[in-house]
Amino acid sequence: MKKLFIITGEYSGDIHASHVVKALRGMNSDVQIEGIGGENMKAAGVKLFANHDKMSSVGLSLKIIFNHIMLGKKVVDYITKEYKPDAVLLIDYGGFNLRVAGFLKKAGIKVLYYIPPQVWASRKGRINKIKKNVDEVLCIFPFEKPLYESYGIKTHYCGHPLVSQLPQKADRDEFFEKHGFNKNKKLVSIFPGSREFELKFLMNEFVKTAVNLQKKHPDLQFCISHAPNLSDKVYNKFLKNTDFKVIKGENQALLSVSDALILASGTVALEACLYQTPMIIAYKGPWLFYLIYLLVRCINRVSLPNIISDKLIVPELLMADVNVNKISYEIERLLYDNERRAEQISELGEVKNLLSEKVSSYEAAKALSNVL
Repeated sequence: MKKLFIITGEYSGDIHASHVVKALRGMNSDVQIEGIGGENMKAAGVKLFANHDKMSSVGLSLKIIFNHIMLGKKVVDYITKEYKPDAVLLIDYGGFNLRVAGFLKKAGIKVLYYIPPQVWASRKGRINKIKKNVDEVLCIFPFEKPLYESYGIKTHYCGHPLVSQLPQKADRDEFFEKHGFNKNKKLVSIFPGSREFELKFLMNEFVKTAVNLQKKHPDLQFCISHAPNLSDKVYNKFLKNTDFKVIKGENQALLSVSDALILASGTVALEACLYQTPMIIAYKGPWLFYLIYLLVRCINRVSLPNIISDKLIVPELLMADVNVNKISYEIERLLYDNERRAEQISELGEVKNLLSEKVSSYEAAKALSNVL
């Protein structure tokens, strides 16, 4: 029986891993799989060496660093001295996984990397670590394959997981009725991020923008997406004296039925793009972090639709530009300038066409099966 070990570091990786495991089981039932993950991997039949629920903490505290170091040491010892798999699949979570990859490579274990670090966005030097310690990269963006291959790295293009995993658009009338929205008004939805520090820097401006726009335009209604991993308490402190609806756990349905979106940067922008819902990106954080980002970035765009298309389709408001006037202006253009609205919808469709129709998890499983 062949052995596989999978390492993920956060919720999204757990989901992606579970799809790969299911596809792999369909090709090769004679494989034993263990790993670091969460409930999705466990439900797919993976024996968990450790749950990653504490790995995705944000920050640089000594406790977080210590926990990562200790887990890394334990998993490397277990993989190399006890479990001894035929291959290890790393998924996303570059900081942790790249360090582990070095130890695994020295031990002579095959290492594959699905959803590799976005070296094209920042810290391009990481690609040398990947070349040294990873046997095969399983990439998800079309432009990544030639980039990795130019460095002599064996690469398999899988296509983006969202293309096959994203649900169909929700029924607008049913969704509006379920949540008490007015069917005769436009819906603008706000996605302030899934981390508490993102809300700290963005939520007040987003809420003030919604209040401002609702006063100016009686035909608008607003909704705020509540990240499932954050408590109600975190949200409620930003929503005093407002009556905006807050919806938890229905992100994709909300993206699909909205007339326009105010988004923090992240994968949510690509989800919105696949639904061809008009949007703007607004992102703000500590100035020190932003200055460091300017030093390490390799491209001048922050949202995935713009990066994939290599042009400014979605307005990007960063740092000082995250204010009521600028956000309001861009949203009004998307809602009331018919030419601008149609242009963005069309260009989002072009981005969608650039992404392969491949079933990403199947392609990743196929590459794994070949190695095993």
